[in-house]
Amino acid sequence: MVGSPLPALRSEYEEIARRLETVTGGAEREAVKREIIAYFKQVDSLIGELSALKEEVRKLVDRFKQVAASTAEASAPEFTGTRPAVHADHIGASTFIEKGWSLISLGDHAGAIQALHKALQLSPGETQAESLLGWAQMLHEDYDDALGTFQKVLMKEPANSLARINVGYICLKKRIFGEAIEHLSKAIRLDNDKKATLYAHFYLGLVYLQREMYEDAQTFFQKTLKLGPNLIEAYYELGRAYWFGGDQDQAKRAWEDGLKANKFNPWGKKCQETLARALQGQEPPRT
Repeated sequence: MVGSPLPALRSEYEEIARRLETVTGGAEREAVKREIIAYFKQVDSLIGELSALKEEVRKLVDRFKQVAASTAEASAPEFTGTRPAVHADHIGASTFIEKGWSLISLGDHAGAIQALHKALQLSPGETQAESLLGWAQMLHEDYDDALGTFQKVLMKEPANSLARINVGYICLKKRIFGEAIEHLSKAIRLDNDKKATLYAHFYLGLVYLQREMYEDAQTFFQKTLKLGPNLIEAYYELGRAYWFGGDQDQAKRAWEDGLKANKFNPWGKKCQETLARALQGQEPPRT
């Protein structure tokens, strides 16, 4: 790794500042002016290059997530929130909100939690900061903290379907099935966010699958795939719902469909592996 350019830039700044204090004649002032302009352009150019590199790093993170995606269990709702609009404020909370958003996007959930706590110290009760904090806590698997944070958001915004499905997901992970059904069903009734409606159906399918109510699980997974055919995870879970519900042929077809839908997706590969097990007379995983 190359050392930071900041020490050299800082040293150059100090040198220009010292010269500026002792400048006398017009020619000397003009020379310092040209130097300041050149210095400003140099710094501005570096900022532009670093900003472009930062966006490239985001792409690198996305590629890593695709390679390292876990299929051990149902994943949390994908974080695709809109970048917060940074505005000038006298307390600086918006800067920490934007930083929190960026860190969640990059997968640094612990760093995001720290930044968003700082935002809320500067601006208590700021709903956008609370919502992002809940996401970061949930993705960091701090489920109790996330539950409390999202409940604050829902008290102020009862129609916030994304916050509601996140609560449903957390309740699913904590096996609080009654509350999970309540929140996920409400998100479906609200139907004011396509992503929330999609995940609400999927997680309800998982709730009923875990409760061994296989026909209900099949219904919700089928609806999930109508709403979002690219959620390959739903093919895998639909296959399990059919299998444990006693329809092995339908289960195999579901896994075949998942593989055909996207053979490069980790869940497509999971469908392929599970189908191979089934064809060999083995049971698919219970969890």
